[in-house]
Amino acid sequence: MQSFPNLDQLIPSDWTQLAYQTLQDGKAAFGLLDKTLKNRLTDFFLPDRQKKTTPLSAELTAKLQTLRKELFAVEWEDAQAGVYPVSLLFDHEWEDFLRYYPALWLDLPNVWQRIRQKKYQNFSPDIDLEGYPAYYLQNFHYQTDGYLGEMSANLYDLQVEILFNGAADGMRRRILKLVKENLPTVAEFSGQSAKILDVACGTGRSLKMLRATFPKASLFGVDLSPTYLRKANQMLSQELGELPQLIRANAETLPYLDNYFSAVTSVFLFHELPPEARQNVIQEAFRVLQPGGVFVICDSIQAIDSPDFQPVMENFPLLFHEPYYRHYITDDLVIRLEECGFRTVQTENHLVSKYWVAIKPFEA
Repeated sequence: MQSFPNLDQLIPSDWTQLAYQTLQDGKAAFGLLDKTLKNRLTDFFLPDRQKKTTPLSAELTAKLQTLRKELFAVEWEDAQAGVYPVSLLFDHEWEDFLRYYPALWLDLPNVWQRIRQKKYQNFSPDIDLEGYPAYYLQNFHYQTDGYLGEMSANLYDLQVEILFNGAADGMRRRILKLVKENLPTVAEFSGQSAKILDVACGTGRSLKMLRATFPKASLFGVDLSPTYLRKANQMLSQELGELPQLIRANAETLPYLDNYFSAVTSVFLFHELPPEARQNVIQEAFRVLQPGGVFVICDSIQAIDSPDFQPVMENFPLLFHEPYYRHYITDDLVIRLEECGFRTVQTENHLVSKYWVAIKPFEA
């Protein structure tokens, strides 16, 4: 059978980098245009909404652009260094974009109605609400049926990419290097292939990236939403390699044995949890990790990280239904991690995301 060269062999590196920059610039421009049009329409129908938010200064907007460019520069460097395949930089669900983008606009009147009527726990009659924690039964981002509807599962990745002007996947991919830097010790200690769990895996975007980066690892994902798990299974079943094991479960009570995983990841979860749930999820991650295992969290920046970004953080829960965000941005997750027994907790920031890397000690 004829073998085909990889992307680096097909196209000169300079051209590939230019294509990557062009793609990201195009996604950023599209996201900005989309939000500008929707905000103008929303402000027309909900004129009091804009009075509650703080306009971003020209200096802050320029800083965001600089951080965005820095994120993509780091992304390119890591891909060139072999942290993950270069092709991962170009991965995008174009079919879903073309199929579901019109639905974002068609759902706007429903969003306006929920905002006007202050109905943030509104679900369709055919959705079974039994068995979910109360904090989960929210119309996060004002979206129809919260995280329990088929529409929500189909629109989520598209919504997040637009929200972050095409940088959502870039911020997700930062976890790959953090896991990879800390995984060899675990694998050597256990004598087994790595087992990686993604908590609140949603539609499977992070798992898809983990599969490309760790093709020999056994991957697992848990999420509370059956519709999101179906979407994840649909997408991941199209990928090469072993299909990740997906389970519907609450991250506060993970259905796994103690000391089972080499790594646990969580992306964009903690700001949507009340404080006691955050602590429970951290405790569970600690329990299921092997000694020496790594827990990597990716979520929003916090107030302590970038005081200049305070207007951005203050606007976010006003523009989107995020009932636990204000507490999250002042919550010290390093203390929470250490209280559960983690050691060597490190943090870093990229664009508007923050990352925690915590190691379970061997003596635990």
